Amino acid sequence: MIFSLAMMPPIAISLFYKDGGGIAFFTAFLVSLFLGLSLYLPRKNASGELRTRDGFLVVILFWGGLSFMGALPLYLAMDPSLNFGVADAVFESFSGLTTTGATVISGIDSLPHSILFYRQQLQWMGGMGIIVLAVAVLPMLGIGGMQLYRAETPGPVKDAKLTPRIAGTAKALWYIYFGLTVICALSYWGAGMELFDAIGHSFSTVAIGGFSTHDASIGWFESTNIELICSFFMFVAGVNFSLHFVAVRGLSLDSYFQDAEFKVYSAIFFVITIISTAILVSHDYFQFSEALVKSIFHTISIGTTTGFATTDFSAWPIFLPVLLLFVSFVGGCAGSTGGGMKVIRIILLFKQGAREVARLIHPNAILKIRLGSKVIPEKIVEAIWGFFSAYVVLFFIFMLILMADGENQVTAFSAVAACMNNLGPGLGDVAANYSGLSDLSKWVLSIAMLFGRLEIFTLLVLFSPDFWRS
Repeated sequence: MIFSLAMMPPIAISLFYKDGGGIAFFTAFLVSLFLGLSLYLPRKNASGELRTRDGFLVVILFWGGLSFMGALPLYLAMDPSLNFGVADAVFESFSGLTTTGATVISGIDSLPHSILFYRQQLQWMGGMGIIVLAVAVLPMLGIGGMQLYRAETPGPVKDAKLTPRIAGTAKALWYIYFGLTVICALSYWGAGMELFDAIGHSFSTVAIGGFSTHDASIGWFESTNIELICSFFMFVAGVNFSLHFVAVRGLSLDSYFQDAEFKVYSAIFFVITIISTAILVSHDYFQFSEALVKSIFHTISIGTTTGFATTDFSAWPIFLPVLLLFVSFVGGCAGSTGGGMKVIRIILLFKQGAREVARLIHPNAILKIRLGSKVIPEKIVEAIWGFFSAYVVLFFIFMLILMADGENQVTAFSAVAACMNNLGPGLGDVAANYSGLSDLSKWVLSIAMLFGRLEIFTLLVLFSPDFWRS
């Protein structure tokens, strides 16, 4: 029922611009409201506390159910430049709410303003949900080692059940999220964007989504200032929002510089930017100043899994496109709107590998993995290895399905990487958009987006008979 209200702003935009898109959104509003009421009214007096198992179902139904409902106005849209089938509409909606940014639309510039705004709004709403999911819910559910952050959520949260206190956590996080969006929009507007574009791009920037109101993405504006503003806010949005909360509450930046994950996150982008700049300059692709700006922008955009672009990075020299794609596997920090496997997991995987080497040299030594001064429990390390294993297996299953469906190896690999990491743009046939894929591939990639956004195990647990018997 609440999600039905998401149709109101596009209706208002449609009336203002007189683009004829309001009918599809009004129809979707009525369907969503009616369906919500039909689910709510028979159980409105039900009572009981949500337990951990219920939490898994709530999370899955939230993203799955709303993504299907979000596809309705896109499917019903009468604009001739869309001509969406069910698979197309579902793919675009899943991409929006999971903040992936992959699109099946070509000719974005010619779309009605109402649809342009709706796509951006979907990502912003998805980003709002992701913040609470990543900071408050997943640590409680013990997903893939993220219980590491259970004690660091900005609010009192119990372990045994999902309580209304999460609402307090959500409110604090959303204030920060909303504030960043407003500042980002004003910065874009001040740098020369029209107000409509500034608001739309602030939605997808802070959500680390990557949808744009133009086919050329951020490159359409041809502005170095806009690129640098975008780079800054993408970087900030890729940081753990718990750190933002602590910084705002204490009016101090110390929390950032004391956090091991933030330091590695920053170091990765610094190193990749240097490598990219050096290669672009040495191959006479850009002059130094332009190469530096393009490297900063695309390293942060791909590394945080935003997916904005100012040039066709897939055509950059030698291994740079592949290097940037592999950076997206790392992604943003835990507790951010970024995708990928998360920096903290990569840190602990590296430390676990180093420990195994040390054990070969000192087989009788008792070696602990530390993060700063904190000893990491073995069950956290095991959970992260389990997450990594499941990620790799699912990745290859999805990739093999796409290859069996007729896609070449580069397209299949990059499409699955872009969707599971919630990145958006890929290489090969999906460098520009995903419209050339079959319906089967689009359905598979929609599922891959959901697996990536819900941290694999949240969705995978449904396939366990024990889950339903517990």
